[in-house]
Amino acid sequence: MNGTTGLHLAYQPAGTPADRAGTLATARYGLPPPALAAAAAPDVAVRMPVLAGPGALIEHWSSAEPVRYGHCGAVRLAHTADLTFGALEAEEPPDGAERTGLETATEWAYRQVHAALEASGHAHLVRVWNYLPRINLETHGLERYRQFNIARQRALIASGRPVGGNVPAASALGSIDGPLVVYFLAARRAPRCLENPRQVSAYHYPREYGERSPSFSRATLIEHAGREALFISGTASIVGHRTLHAGDAAAQTRETLANIGALLGELPEFSLERLLYKIYVRHRSDLETVRREVDAALGSAAARVYLQADVCRADLDVEIEAAGGCGGP
Repeated sequence: MNGTTGLHLAYQPAGTPADRAGTLATARYGLPPPALAAAAAPDVAVRMPVLAGPGALIEHWSSAEPVRYGHCGAVRLAHTADLTFGALEAEEPPDGAERTGLETATEWAYRQVHAALEASGHAHLVRVWNYLPRINLETHGLERYRQFNIARQRALIASGRPVGGNVPAASALGSIDGPLVVYFLAARRAPRCLENPRQVSAYHYPREYGERSPSFSRATLIEHAGREALFISGTASIVGHRTLHAGDAAAQTRETLANIGALLGELPEFSLERLLYKIYVRHRSDLETVRREVDAALGSAAARVYLQADVCRADLDVEIEAAGGCGGP
């Protein structure tokens, strides 16, 4: 696969001179949020330290096609003829008698996203990134990640959207603090939703993982600008529905990469070495251990960045997401 495509992802050190023509969205790690007047494209700041390389990083999505900008409600949008990127932040209100502040913020954010998609004509969610502080903290007798899943499902059902099967690829990670951040890619045509032969579909997890299962596919695939683009959800050391290798970051990294490899088994046009990776590590002290395992599996060609983040299960120390067919580093 060559590097020419209508959709391009690059991870860039802050301050790198870059042509911002065709920008679809940017996510800033280790940087303050942009001035509102300066951000035509969707642009979010995530309070998540960069672990390797530069102290601050910009995730830059762009397109070779004409891009137009706008907004719908609280959602900032960038559109091409076939794709839409969008982003918003949601501050948590005080907890209520029946819902926590996180549940209220999540349901509001997803209702905003769904309304924006219906208005855009690009109604099919392809990929969603969710960042929320204190993801593993228990409040009101329930872990915050489980609160998030409850509220996301409420919003999906209220909007007439499925909670399993034809659902987007997604990640949900814990930031240091700040608002709930949601950014997403949507398309005019529905993506192909993929599951992993080594894992139970997340939306079929048993109730021991929460009242409402997470509503995401293991990966999605779209055709854009004459080629395929692949979006792999946040992937961890889970086989079936169980966490493996608790407390062993090296073994968790190997298992995670084995899961990604299994997902690619039915996609011969993609390979581990040709994807772009975002790697989340819970403990800074595990970084070198994780890097050794990743380097051994991927070699030097695959672009990768490392961020410090809490993972959705307290016994998971590593999570890896990836994209394919989206250009070079």
